[in-house]
Amino acid sequence: MNFAAITAKLDAYERLIRLDKPIGFMLLMWPTLWALWIASRGEPDPLMVWIFVLGSVLTRSAGVIANDLADMRYDGLVKRTRDRPLVTGAVSRAEAIVFGVLLLLACFVLVLQLNKLTVQLSFIAVAIAGTYPFFKRFFFLPQAYLGIAFGFGMPMAFAACLDQLPPIVWEMLVANIFWAIAYDTEYAMVDRDDDMNLGMRTSAITFGRFDVLAVMVCYGAMLAILAAVGMQLNFGVYYYLGLAAAAASMGHHYVLIRGRARQGCFRAFRYNNWVGAAIFAGIVLEHFMRGR
Repeated sequence: MNFAAITAKLDAYERLIRLDKPIGFMLLMWPTLWALWIASRGEPDPLMVWIFVLGSVLTRSAGVIANDLADMRYDGLVKRTRDRPLVTGAVSRAEAIVFGVLLLLACFVLVLQLNKLTVQLSFIAVAIAGTYPFFKRFFFLPQAYLGIAFGFGMPMAFAACLDQLPPIVWEMLVANIFWAIAYDTEYAMVDRDDDMNLGMRTSAITFGRFDVLAVMVCYGAMLAILAAVGMQLNFGVYYYLGLAAAAASMGHHYVLIRGRARQGCFRAFRYNNWVGAAIFAGIVLEHFMRGR
């Protein structure tokens, strides 16, 4: 295999795990970091931070491989996905399976550095992530299941820091479910016509003409739950400034999606990175100012 062929293969693997589209990693990472900072009272072990950040990247990578393997026969019929490596043959099915297994093994090596409860939770996390692609066939609101998959780093973070799962972590997980329904509905609005033709079930199809309203209601529910979490933790103004910044970003999303144009909906989806970042900044600043 010559250099050009090696480069092409590496590029195909990069596109397979979406390294060129980091928004997926970020949406998985932000809730995990929220939980890690809250559980550690603003002073997480640096090694633990790296374990969870790298784990987010590896888990997301394995997850999209599972998703693409499940969707191979559909992706070629959708404009946005017809150039994916598994569809074009740039990466074979066997190569993708082997790569996915290696990624999962790397995740397991990372989680073994943590306590027993976190290791146990990791098996549940893998099961949820591995079954998500099939929920799109049967469940009318698969985005809710996605919210569990993308938010399961939160109970793992609390387990790693406290060796227990306080009730507040489940409140945060519910908030993440509403967030996932909101942002993935924006994403699903991009492919709505193709998904309807293929018989897929997405929140954009389920909500129908109320899709924009549903997105904004879910954003509101997420913020309300996180505000309640802040009250239980006696957080002050800095945390709520983070929530306010997130709310402002969500308001911009309404402007982008109200016309239901594909480009606007996709931009709104990607801008959820700033929602997660704003909330994280509020949590970090709240703990920093408390420690002064």
